[in-house]
Amino acid sequence: MIPLEKIFGLGDYKIKEVKGQRCNVLVVESEGEVSCPHCQSSCLRTKGRFVRLVRHVNVGDCPSYLELEGRKYHCRGCHRYFHQRFAGVLPYQRFSEAYRRQVCQWHLEGIAQQTLARSQELGSATVERWYHRHLERKMAERKSEECPRILGIDEHFFSRKEGYATTLCNLQKHKVFDVVLGRSEKSLEGYFEDLAGKERVEVVCMDLSSTYRALIRKHMPQARIVADRFHVIRLVNHHFLGVWKQLDPVGSRNRGLLSLMRRHAHNLGDDQKLRLKAYLATHQALDIIYDFKQKLCRLLLLKHCTARQCRRLIPLLLKAIKQLKESGPEALQTLGATLASWQEEIACMWRFTKNNAITEGFHTKMEMISRRAFGFQNYRLRVRALCV
Repeated sequence: MIPLEKIFGLGDYKIKEVKGQRCNVLVVESEGEVSCPHCQSSCLRTKGRFVRLVRHVNVGDCPSYLELEGRKYHCRGCHRYFHQRFAGVLPYQRFSEAYRRQVCQWHLEGIAQQTLARSQELGSATVERWYHRHLERKMAERKSEECPRILGIDEHFFSRKEGYATTLCNLQKHKVFDVVLGRSEKSLEGYFEDLAGKERVEVVCMDLSSTYRALIRKHMPQARIVADRFHVIRLVNHHFLGVWKQLDPVGSRNRGLLSLMRRHAHNLGDDQKLRLKAYLATHQALDIIYDFKQKLCRLLLLKHCTARQCRRLIPLLLKAIKQLKESGPEALQTLGATLASWQEEIACMWRFTKNNAITEGFHTKMEMISRRAFGFQNYRLRVRALCV
Protein backbone atom coordinates (compact mmCIF):
# COMPACT_ATOMS: atom_id res chain seq x y z
CA MET A 1 0.00 0.00 0.00
CA ILE A 2 1.29 3.46 -0.90
CA PRO A 3 2.03 5.56 2.22
CA LEU A 4 -0.11 8.66 2.71
CA GLU A 5 3.02 10.81 2.85
CA LYS A 6 3.77 9.95 -0.80
CA ILE A 7 0.17 10.47 -1.94
CA PHE A 8 0.12 13.98 -0.50
CA GLY A 9 3.76 14.73 -1.37
CA LEU A 10 4.93 15.07 2.23
CA GLY A 11 8.52 13.93 2.09
CA ASP A 12 9.66 16.00 5.08
CA TYR A 13 6.65 15.37 7.31
CA LYS A 14 5.07 12.55 9.25
CA ILE A 15 1.27 12.27 9.42
CA LYS A 16 0.00 11.89 12.97
CA GLU A 17 -3.73 12.07 12.30
CA VAL A 18 -6.22 12.53 9.46
CA LYS A 19 -9.50 14.28 10.23
CA GLY A 20 -12.23 16.17 8.44
CA GLN A 21 -15.28 15.17 6.40
CA ARG A 22 -15.47 17.42 3.33
CA CYS A 23 -11.71 17.75 3.11
CA ASN A 24 -8.60 16.01 4.39
CA VAL A 25 -7.03 17.77 7.38
CA LEU A 26 -3.64 16.21 7.96
CA VAL A 27 -2.10 16.72 11.40
CA VAL A 28 1.63 16.51 10.60
CA GLU A 29 4.94 17.17 12.29
CA SER A 30 8.32 17.91 10.78
CA GLU A 31 10.94 15.17 10.97
CA GLY A 32 13.97 17.38 10.39
CA GLU A 33 16.09 19.07 13.03
CA VAL A 34 15.35 22.71 13.84
CA SER A 35 18.11 25.30 13.59
CA CYS A 36 18.22 29.06 13.89
CA PRO A 37 17.52 30.73 10.50
CA HIS A 38 19.85 33.63 11.42
CA CYS A 39 23.02 31.91 12.69
CA GLN A 40 22.23 28.23 11.90
CA SER A 41 22.80 27.31 15.55
CA SER A 42 21.02 24.25 16.96
CA CYS A 43 21.35 25.41 20.58
CA LEU A 44 17.74 26.50 21.11
CA ARG A 45 15.29 27.04 23.92
CA THR A 46 11.54 26.39 23.50
CA LYS A 47 9.37 29.39 24.37
CA GLY A 48 5.90 28.21 23.28
CA ARG A 49 3.75 26.29 20.81
CA PHE A 50 1.54 27.30 17.89
CA VAL A 51 -0.56 25.66 15.16
CA ARG A 52 -0.70 26.69 11.47
CA LEU A 53 -3.43 25.58 9.06
CA VAL A 54 -2.12 25.57 5.50
CA ARG A 55 -3.97 24.72 2.28
CA HIS A 56 -2.27 21.82 0.48
CA VAL A 57 -2.65 20.00 -2.85
CA ASN A 58 -5.92 18.54 -4.10
CA VAL A 59 -6.14 14.77 -4.34
CA GLY A 60 -8.76 14.24 -7.03
CA ASP A 61 -11.54 16.74 -6.30
CA CYS A 62 -10.92 16.69 -2.58
CA PRO A 63 -8.88 19.56 -1.06
CA SER A 64 -6.43 18.94 1.74
CA TYR A 65 -5.04 21.02 4.57
CA LEU A 66 -1.94 20.68 6.72
CA GLU A 67 -2.25 21.28 10.43
CA LEU A 68 1.33 22.08 11.39
CA GLU A 69 2.39 21.92 15.02
CA GLY A 70 5.31 24.24 15.59
CA ARG A 71 7.24 25.91 18.35
CA LYS A 72 8.61 29.32 19.11
CA TYR A 73 12.33 29.27 19.91
CA HIS A 74 14.99 31.43 21.48
CA CYS A 75 18.46 31.01 20.03
CA ARG A 76 21.19 30.93 22.64
CA GLY A 77 23.81 31.71 20.02
CA CYS A 78 22.51 35.01 18.57
CA HIS A 79 19.81 35.61 21.24
CA ARG A 80 17.04 36.04 18.68
CA TYR A 81 13.48 34.74 18.79
CA PHE A 82 11.92 32.97 15.81
CA HIS A 83 9.03 30.72 14.90
CA GLN A 84 9.75 27.27 13.51
CA ARG A 85 10.00 27.17 9.71
CA PHE A 86 8.35 24.40 7.73
CA ALA A 87 9.65 22.85 4.50
CA GLY A 88 7.49 23.77 1.48
CA VAL A 89 5.64 26.55 3.35
CA LEU A 90 6.89 30.14 3.21
CA PRO A 91 6.59 32.40 6.27
CA TYR A 92 3.23 34.19 6.70
CA GLN A 93 1.66 32.13 3.88
CA ARG A 94 -1.62 30.19 4.09
CA PHE A 95 -0.85 27.98 1.08
CA SER A 96 1.90 25.43 0.53
CA GLU A 97 4.30 25.76 -2.39
CA ALA A 98 3.09 22.42 -3.73
CA TYR A 99 -0.46 23.75 -3.96
CA ARG A 100 0.72 26.92 -5.71
CA ARG A 101 2.58 24.82 -8.28
CA GLN A 102 -0.56 22.73 -8.79
CA VAL A 103 -2.67 25.83 -9.48
CA CYS A 104 -0.01 27.22 -11.85
CA GLN A 105 0.06 23.93 -13.73
CA TRP A 106 -3.72 23.99 -14.13
CA HIS A 107 -3.52 27.54 -15.47
CA LEU A 108 -0.68 26.56 -17.81
CA GLU A 109 -2.82 23.75 -19.22
CA GLY A 110 -5.48 26.25 -20.27
CA ILE A 111 -7.87 26.69 -17.33
CA ALA A 112 -8.85 30.36 -17.11
CA GLN A 113 -8.01 32.43 -14.03
CA GLN A 114 -11.66 33.11 -13.21
CA THR A 115 -12.53 29.41 -13.47
CA LEU A 116 -9.63 28.48 -11.18
CA ALA A 117 -10.47 31.24 -8.73
CA ARG A 118 -14.10 30.14 -8.55
CA SER A 119 -13.40 26.42 -8.17
CA GLN A 120 -10.56 26.84 -5.65
CA GLU A 121 -12.17 29.76 -3.76
CA LEU A 122 -9.31 32.11 -4.57
CA GLY A 123 -9.08 35.57 -6.09
CA SER A 124 -8.27 36.04 -9.78
CA ALA A 125 -5.47 38.43 -8.81
CA THR A 126 -4.06 35.73 -6.52
CA VAL A 127 -3.90 33.21 -9.36
CA GLU A 128 -2.22 35.79 -11.60
CA ARG A 129 0.32 36.68 -8.92
CA TRP A 130 1.18 33.04 -8.26
CA TYR A 131 1.54 32.32 -11.97
CA HIS A 132 3.71 35.39 -12.50
CA ARG A 133 6.05 34.37 -9.68
CA HIS A 134 6.14 30.81 -11.02
CA LEU A 135 7.35 32.13 -14.40
CA GLU A 136 9.91 34.39 -12.70
CA ARG A 137 11.41 31.42 -10.87
CA LYS A 138 11.42 29.48 -14.13
CA MET A 139 13.23 32.31 -15.91
CA ALA A 140 15.77 32.61 -13.08
CA GLU A 141 17.03 29.18 -14.15
CA ARG A 142 17.84 30.62 -17.60
CA LYS A 143 19.50 33.77 -16.24
CA SER A 144 22.98 32.68 -17.30
CA GLU A 145 21.88 31.61 -20.78
CA GLU A 146 24.20 32.85 -23.51
CA CYS A 147 23.34 34.20 -26.94
CA PRO A 148 22.70 31.29 -29.36
CA ARG A 149 25.12 30.38 -32.14
CA ILE A 150 22.34 30.11 -34.77
CA LEU A 151 19.92 33.01 -34.39
CA GLY A 152 16.62 33.69 -36.12
CA ILE A 153 15.22 37.22 -36.12
CA ASP A 154 11.77 38.30 -37.24
CA GLU A 155 9.04 40.81 -36.40
CA HIS A 156 5.48 40.28 -35.22
CA PHE A 157 2.57 42.51 -34.28
CA PHE A 158 2.12 43.00 -30.52
CA SER A 159 -0.60 45.62 -29.92
CA ARG A 160 -2.10 48.75 -31.41
CA LYS A 161 -0.56 50.89 -28.70
CA GLU A 162 2.95 49.39 -28.66
CA GLY A 163 3.10 48.40 -32.33
CA TYR A 164 5.51 45.70 -33.50
CA ALA A 165 8.00 43.60 -31.55
CA THR A 166 11.10 41.68 -32.63
CA THR A 167 11.58 37.98 -31.85
CA LEU A 168 15.03 36.47 -31.38
CA CYS A 169 14.87 32.69 -31.68
CA ASN A 170 17.42 29.99 -30.93
CA LEU A 171 17.15 27.92 -34.12
CA GLN A 172 19.52 25.27 -32.80
CA LYS A 173 17.47 24.40 -29.69
CA HIS A 174 14.07 25.43 -31.10
CA LYS A 175 13.10 27.99 -28.45
CA VAL A 176 12.62 31.74 -28.14
CA PHE A 177 15.71 33.52 -26.84
CA ASP A 178 14.19 36.96 -26.27
CA VAL A 179 11.51 39.44 -27.36
CA VAL A 180 12.25 43.15 -27.86
CA LEU A 181 9.71 45.91 -28.34
CA GLY A 182 10.06 47.72 -31.69
CA ARG A 183 11.40 46.86 -35.12
CA SER A 184 13.23 50.03 -36.20
CA GLU A 185 16.97 50.48 -36.01
CA LYS A 186 16.57 53.26 -33.44
CA SER A 187 14.46 51.21 -31.04
CA LEU A 188 16.70 48.11 -31.27
CA GLU A 189 20.08 49.87 -31.17
CA GLY A 190 20.32 49.92 -27.37
CA TYR A 191 19.35 46.27 -27.00
CA PHE A 192 21.95 44.97 -29.45
CA GLU A 193 24.56 47.28 -27.94
CA ASP A 194 24.15 45.63 -24.50
CA LEU A 195 23.46 42.06 -25.70
CA ALA A 196 25.78 39.71 -23.86
CA GLY A 197 27.47 36.93 -25.81
CA LYS A 198 26.72 38.37 -29.25
CA GLU A 199 30.25 37.50 -30.35
CA ARG A 200 29.20 33.80 -30.19
CA VAL A 201 26.64 34.18 -32.99
CA GLU A 202 27.75 32.41 -36.17
CA VAL A 203 24.62 32.39 -38.38
CA VAL A 204 21.64 34.77 -38.43
CA CYS A 205 18.54 33.90 -40.46
CA MET A 206 16.15 36.72 -41.41
CA ASP A 207 13.70 37.89 -44.01
CA LEU A 208 14.68 40.59 -46.51
CA SER A 209 14.74 43.39 -43.93
CA SER A 210 17.38 46.06 -44.46
CA THR A 211 16.97 47.22 -40.84
CA TYR A 212 17.82 43.85 -39.33
CA ARG A 213 20.69 43.36 -41.77
CA ALA A 214 22.23 46.71 -40.84
CA LEU A 215 21.96 45.90 -37.11
CA ILE A 216 23.57 42.49 -37.52
CA ARG A 217 26.40 43.82 -39.66
CA LYS A 218 27.10 46.53 -37.08
CA HIS A 219 26.87 44.53 -33.85
CA MET A 220 27.67 40.98 -35.06
CA PRO A 221 30.15 41.44 -37.91
CA GLN A 222 31.45 37.89 -37.50
CA ALA A 223 27.99 36.35 -38.14
CA ARG A 224 26.95 35.09 -41.57
CA ILE A 225 23.52 36.36 -42.66
CA VAL A 226 21.25 33.83 -44.38
CA ALA A 227 18.10 34.96 -46.17
CA ASP A 228 14.92 33.08 -45.30
CA ARG A 229 13.95 30.93 -48.30
CA PHE A 230 10.21 31.32 -47.79
CA HIS A 231 10.37 35.12 -47.99
CA VAL A 232 12.62 35.04 -51.06
CA ILE A 233 10.26 32.71 -52.95
CA ARG A 234 7.27 34.76 -51.83
CA LEU A 235 8.94 37.93 -53.15
CA VAL A 236 9.53 36.29 -56.54
CA ASN A 237 5.90 35.16 -56.74
CA HIS A 238 4.63 38.59 -55.67
CA HIS A 239 6.42 40.42 -58.49
CA PHE A 240 5.51 37.74 -61.03
CA LEU A 241 1.81 38.05 -60.14
CA GLY A 242 2.14 41.81 -60.52
CA VAL A 243 3.43 41.37 -64.07
CA TRP A 244 0.63 38.89 -64.81
CA LYS A 245 -1.95 41.43 -63.67
CA GLN A 246 -0.52 43.95 -66.15
CA LEU A 247 -0.44 41.50 -69.07
CA ASP A 248 -3.85 39.87 -68.46
CA PRO A 249 -6.05 41.72 -65.94
CA VAL A 250 -9.01 39.40 -66.60
CA GLY A 251 -7.16 36.11 -66.28
CA SER A 252 -5.33 37.19 -63.13
CA ARG A 253 -8.67 37.44 -61.31
CA ASN A 254 -9.47 33.78 -62.01
CA ARG A 255 -8.98 31.92 -58.74
CA GLY A 256 -8.31 28.60 -60.43
CA LEU A 257 -5.56 30.04 -62.62
CA LEU A 258 -4.18 32.02 -59.68
CA SER A 259 -3.75 28.80 -57.68
CA LEU A 260 -1.92 27.15 -60.58
CA MET A 261 0.35 30.13 -61.22
CA ARG A 262 1.46 30.31 -57.58
CA ARG A 263 2.50 26.69 -57.30
CA HIS A 264 5.81 25.18 -58.26
CA ALA A 265 5.71 23.10 -61.43
CA HIS A 266 6.71 19.90 -59.63
CA ASN A 267 3.65 20.21 -57.36
CA LEU A 268 1.14 20.26 -60.23
CA GLY A 269 -0.85 17.24 -61.33
CA ASP A 270 -1.17 16.08 -64.93
CA ASP A 271 -4.60 17.69 -65.43
CA GLN A 272 -3.38 20.92 -63.86
CA LYS A 273 -0.33 21.01 -66.13
CA LEU A 274 -2.52 20.57 -69.22
CA ARG A 275 -4.87 23.34 -68.13
CA LEU A 276 -2.01 25.74 -67.37
CA LYS A 277 -0.27 24.89 -70.65
CA ALA A 278 -3.45 25.61 -72.60
CA TYR A 279 -3.78 29.01 -70.95
CA LEU A 280 -0.12 29.99 -71.45
CA ALA A 281 -0.32 28.97 -75.13
CA THR A 282 -2.62 31.97 -75.70
CA HIS A 283 -0.23 34.38 -73.91
CA GLN A 284 3.28 33.97 -75.34
CA ALA A 285 4.91 36.77 -73.32
CA LEU A 286 3.46 35.42 -70.10
CA ASP A 287 4.63 31.92 -71.01
CA ILE A 288 8.24 33.13 -71.28
CA ILE A 289 8.06 34.96 -67.94
CA TYR A 290 6.42 31.96 -66.25
CA ASP A 291 9.14 29.62 -67.51
CA PHE A 292 11.81 32.02 -66.23
CA LYS A 293 10.11 32.21 -62.83
CA GLN A 294 10.02 28.42 -62.51
CA LYS A 295 13.74 28.13 -63.34
CA LEU A 296 14.58 30.84 -60.80
CA CYS A 297 12.50 29.15 -58.07
CA ARG A 298 14.15 25.80 -58.75
CA LEU A 299 17.51 27.50 -58.35
CA LEU A 300 16.48 29.12 -55.06
CA LEU A 301 15.00 25.89 -53.66
CA LEU A 302 18.31 23.98 -53.81
CA LYS A 303 19.56 22.79 -50.40
CA HIS A 304 22.49 20.91 -48.83
CA CYS A 305 24.94 22.12 -51.47
CA THR A 306 28.67 21.81 -51.01
CA ALA A 307 31.03 24.76 -51.41
CA ARG A 308 32.04 23.44 -54.83
CA GLN A 309 28.43 23.18 -55.97
CA CYS A 310 27.70 26.71 -54.70
CA ARG A 311 30.52 28.12 -56.82
CA ARG A 312 28.83 26.61 -59.88
CA LEU A 313 25.42 28.00 -58.94
CA ILE A 314 26.53 31.59 -58.29
CA PRO A 315 26.95 32.47 -62.02
CA LEU A 316 23.42 31.17 -62.68
CA LEU A 317 22.02 33.44 -59.97
CA LEU A 318 23.95 36.47 -61.22
CA LYS A 319 22.76 35.78 -64.77
CA ALA A 320 19.13 35.61 -63.63
CA ILE A 321 19.51 38.90 -61.72
CA LYS A 322 21.00 40.58 -64.78
CA GLN A 323 18.10 39.38 -66.96
CA LEU A 324 15.60 40.73 -64.44
CA LYS A 325 17.29 44.14 -64.38
CA GLU A 326 17.29 44.35 -68.18
CA SER A 327 13.69 43.17 -68.60
CA GLY A 328 10.85 45.45 -69.68
CA PRO A 329 8.28 45.22 -66.85
CA GLU A 330 9.02 47.54 -63.93
CA ALA A 331 8.04 44.88 -61.36
CA LEU A 332 10.74 42.51 -62.66
CA GLN A 333 13.35 45.28 -62.61
CA THR A 334 12.46 45.97 -58.98
CA LEU A 335 12.79 42.26 -58.21
CA GLY A 336 16.20 42.18 -59.88
CA ALA A 337 17.40 45.14 -57.82
CA THR A 338 16.22 43.52 -54.58
CA LEU A 339 17.84 40.18 -55.37
CA ALA A 340 21.05 41.97 -56.34
CA SER A 341 21.25 43.75 -52.97
CA TRP A 342 20.67 40.43 -51.16
CA GLN A 343 22.70 38.16 -53.48
CA GLU A 344 25.25 37.14 -50.83
CA GLU A 345 22.58 36.29 -48.27
CA ILE A 346 20.54 34.38 -50.88
CA ALA A 347 23.59 32.38 -51.96
CA CYS A 348 24.06 31.33 -48.33
CA MET A 349 20.69 29.54 -48.49
CA TRP A 350 22.28 26.76 -50.57
CA ARG A 351 24.88 26.11 -47.88
CA PHE A 352 22.87 26.67 -44.67
CA THR A 353 19.49 24.97 -44.42
CA LYS A 354 18.26 26.81 -41.31
CA ASN A 355 15.25 29.06 -41.86
CA ASN A 356 12.78 31.11 -39.87
CA ALA A 357 9.99 28.52 -39.96
CA ILE A 358 10.66 27.86 -36.26
CA THR A 359 10.28 31.56 -35.45
CA GLU A 360 7.09 31.86 -37.50
CA GLY A 361 5.67 28.85 -35.69
CA PHE A 362 6.35 30.47 -32.32
CA HIS A 363 4.53 33.60 -33.47
CA THR A 364 1.29 31.61 -33.58
CA LYS A 365 1.80 30.54 -29.96
CA MET A 366 2.85 34.06 -28.96
CA GLU A 367 -0.37 35.47 -30.39
CA MET A 368 -2.32 33.30 -27.93
CA ILE A 369 -0.04 34.38 -25.07
CA SER A 370 -0.59 38.08 -25.86
CA ARG A 371 -4.32 37.66 -25.20
CA ARG A 372 -3.66 36.64 -21.60
CA ALA A 373 -0.68 38.91 -20.87
CA PHE A 374 -1.14 42.56 -19.91
CA GLY A 375 1.80 44.83 -20.66
CA PHE A 376 4.92 44.08 -22.66
CA GLN A 377 7.09 43.01 -19.70
CA ASN A 378 4.52 40.44 -18.60
CA TYR A 379 4.21 39.30 -22.22
CA ARG A 380 7.99 39.01 -22.58
CA LEU A 381 8.26 36.96 -19.39
CA ARG A 382 5.58 34.53 -20.52
CA VAL A 383 7.03 34.15 -24.01
CA ARG A 384 10.56 33.43 -22.76
CA ALA A 385 9.31 30.94 -20.17
CA LEU A 386 6.73 29.13 -22.31
CA CYS A 387 8.10 29.18 -25.88
CA VAL A 388 10.62 26.40 -25.35
